[in-house]
Amino acid sequence: MMRPKTSLLMICLAVACGPRGWPQTGDLAPVISKPISKTIDLPGEIQPFLTVSLHAKVPGFVDRVLVDRGSIVRQGQLVVELSAPEIAAQIAEAESKVQAAESDRLQAEAQLAAAQSTFERLKKAAETAGAVAANELIQVEKQVEATQALVHSRQQAVHAAEATVRAQKDLEAYLRITAPFDGVVTDRLVHPGALVGSGNESVLLVIQQIAHLRLVAAVPEEHIGAIAQGARVEFRVPAFPERTYSGTVARAAHALDPKTRTMPVELDVFNRDGSLSPGMYPTLKWPVRRSKPALFVPRTGVVTTTERTFVIRDKGGRAEWVDVRRGVVEGDLVEVIGNLQSGDMIVRRATDELRDGSAISARTK
Repeated sequence: MMRPKTSLLMICLAVACGPRGWPQTGDLAPVISKPISKTIDLPGEIQPFLTVSLHAKVPGFVDRVLVDRGSIVRQGQLVVELSAPEIAAQIAEAESKVQAAESDRLQAEAQLAAAQSTFERLKKAAETAGAVAANELIQVEKQVEATQALVHSRQQAVHAAEATVRAQKDLEAYLRITAPFDGVVTDRLVHPGALVGSGNESVLLVIQQIAHLRLVAAVPEEHIGAIAQGARVEFRVPAFPERTYSGTVARAAHALDPKTRTMPVELDVFNRDGSLSPGMYPTLKWPVRRSKPALFVPRTGVVTTTERTFVIRDKGGRAEWVDVRRGVVEGDLVEVIGNLQSGDMIVRRATDELRDGSAISARTK
């Protein structure tokens, strides 16, 4: 009896379609381990590195304002000058008290010198028995001690009067208001003739340092692990969209805003050409990096059903469904998080038709 011939076409269809008992066929691809490096767009705000509102410490009238809005100032430069005639009168009064105290001190020292001279003569005379009464010598000695105490008190009075003069002159120095650092006058709020000072808390000038700026970015919680001290970050501003600037990560708050779940991070930006201004809202190209490499597979190797997301791993010639979660996408690859290791082989074009535990006959590309 002759056996029926099985056509080659039927065998090929059976292998391709995979009926029960036949091995499945597909390309395998390795699980790749590599670091994740990408950027995301984050909004930021440019702030001056230093800013100060200048007030008058002592009451007085504005005599001169030597700068205006937009003026570039240097540290120690005179910007506002006040006048207060009563301070000059107080200094003159204090200096006269110093002179009076000094005169009293000199008089007390003369009295001390006379008392000491008398004591020395009596003490020498007392060496001859019966020449000077012992009580008289004691009285002169006590007089010397009292005069020494008087000299000391007069000296203290001189020091106190000199301290008063220094204090008055220190107040007089506050009539000359200077710039505390190099910067730009961004606001002028006073004019000559205005009364300022104690009881009047009006701002005279606002000075900001804009050669060195702070760029504050609110980094989302999921990306704070990638904050690298000293990292250089590029950004752009709407005023100059064709230009790319950069700043250096310098400071982080190390605390999250409970409302936005973001962490403020400051970048140092050096505004050498003066094109950047406080108040600008740039867009940063924030780098996102992971501390450990991630696992990537072909995007076609991840199967998503209504119940689960998985890849199909080749385990000794058998299909093994491994549950995963998707991560970032890089071209034709997608990050997967699950029970996988670098070098595992998975089906490149997977479907749920390739059942868990079924035999696979595959080739690696």
